Amino acid sequence: MTTVNIHEAKTHLSRLVDEVAAGAEIIIAKAGKPMARLAPISRPIRKKRLGLLKGKIKVPDDFNAPLDDETLSGFEGR
Repeated sequence: MTTVNIHEAKTHLSRLVDEVAAGAEIIIAKAGKPMARLAPISRPIRKKRLGLLKGKIKVPDDFNAPLDDETLSGFEGR
C-alpha cells in the first residue's frame, strides 16, 4: 500500500487512478496523518444465464445408451 501527501495526490491524480485500476490501494495523508484511501471498485459478479446455449447444442438421442465394450475398454485403460 502506497501513501502520498495531498499535494502529490492532486498533482498526480491520473497516475494514481491508473495504479488503483491495476489493483493498488493508495492512502492520501495530510500532515503525515492518513485521511483517505483510494481503492479499486469491486466489479459485480456476472450471474449465469440459464438457457444460454438452448437450441445451439444437439444432444444425440442415444447419449445415455451404454457404451460398447471396445469404447468402454478404451476409457478404462484395458
